[in-house]
Amino acid sequence: MLLIVLVFGLTAVTVHRFYVAIYQINYMSQKKRVEITTRIFVDDLNEVLQKEYHQKTFIGTEKETPEAIALMKKYLAEKFKVSIDGQLKSMSYLSCEMENNVIICYLTIKDIPRISTMEIENSVLTELYSEQQNIIQYKNNSTKQNLLLTSETTKGMLK
Repeated sequence: MLLIVLVFGLTAVTVHRFYVAIYQINYMSQKKRVEITTRIFVDDLNEVLQKEYHQKTFIGTEKETPEAIALMKKYLAEKFKVSIDGQLKSMSYLSCEMENNVIICYLTIKDIPRISTMEIENSVLTELYSEQQNIIQYKNNSTKQNLLLTSETTKGMLK
């Protein structure tokens, strides 16, 4: 956790040189849902949205538009996928907020009575930066697991 704070904290006031995003996935068995928090550098996100959809976006600024948020949701749905026990699940976007130069998005997957396996496919920003690393931190009750996904390895399994 200290590494995450250092990576995001040290780059808060300058242009970052690290190509990393953090995804915290928590299974809430009593609520039968998966809660997901993403942390992505907003400048990288705006750049990839412009490249992918040929529209300049200003997410995280006073110029942010509902259309830009819709593009972000579309991009995340295309590039970040979760399959539970072999079935692709749709995620609901709840909200987002800015913290320094990082956009934090909150997603959920409802009606999940149990999880045996979870496959994560994450190619967010990998088309922009070959050095991109997407770190997945998963918690299911007392079990914790991590995955490191890159442009070369965009899928991983959690049990």
